[in-house]
Amino acid sequence: MRVVAGELRGRRINAPLGKKTRPTTDKAREATFNALGSLGAVVGARVIDAYAGSGALGIEALSRGAEHCTFIERDREALEVLRENLETLGLINRSTVVRGDVLTNIALVRNASLVLADPPYEFAQWSQFLAEVSCDLVVAESDRDMNEEISPVDGASPAITGWQVTRVKRYGRAYVSFLQRLA
Repeated sequence: MRVVAGELRGRRINAPLGKKTRPTTDKAREATFNALGSLGAVVGARVIDAYAGSGALGIEALSRGAEHCTFIERDREALEVLRENLETLGLINRSTVVRGDVLTNIALVRNASLVLADPPYEFAQWSQFLAEVSCDLVVAESDRDMNEEISPVDGASPAITGWQVTRVKRYGRAYVSFLQRLA
């Protein structure tokens, strides 16, 4: 896996071994960050990489001009690889690594302008997660279209309120959804 664009373009990012971590593909990262770039949401941003794993999403943001990234991850092996990636790429001074549960720690980061969330596919706590987010823009990678969470087809009341999906793209099994907080 490599950094797709920006000042670190082409540099290698290591990923933890095993199946606990599912890194975002290069194609999905490139498309996501191109879309974020067109929104002016990356340069100068303060980013949270929630469920960071290898840190590929946050590293891509830093490479493309984000000011700072807070990486939140609880898996010990993933944290070791993440810290190694940040050190190797010279990003320690623009990063904060938080070890622990995302749902507990995300509320503690109050100055973020963008949240990148790539939890395990079976993650079902989107409502709780979004309730803790303090910024207005979230990019969520999931095994389902986030429209299904916000506007259920069966007429049931929405699981998530206060947010709207502005963009959804599918990359293999993964759906990348852009969520904007409603005013």
